[in-house]
Amino acid sequence: MTQIKLMHAKLHRVTVTEANVNYVGSITIDQDLMEKVGILPLEEVDVINLANGKRWST
Repeated sequence: MTQIKLMHAKLHRVTVTEANVNYVGSITIDQDLMEKVGILPLEEVDVINLANGKRWST
C-alpha cells in the first residue's frame, strides 16, 4: 500500500522560536499559532529557509 503525505496547514514567514542542534528534529513554534492552524505537537513539519532556499522536514 502506498502512503501519501497531505499538508493541512501553512504558516507563512513564521519565526522558529527555538531549536536544539543536539536533537534532530527539534524546533519550537509559538503554541498559539499551532492551535490556530491545527498543527499538533510531534507532527511533521516542513521548514524552508527563505534566505537560501534550503528545505527540510522535521
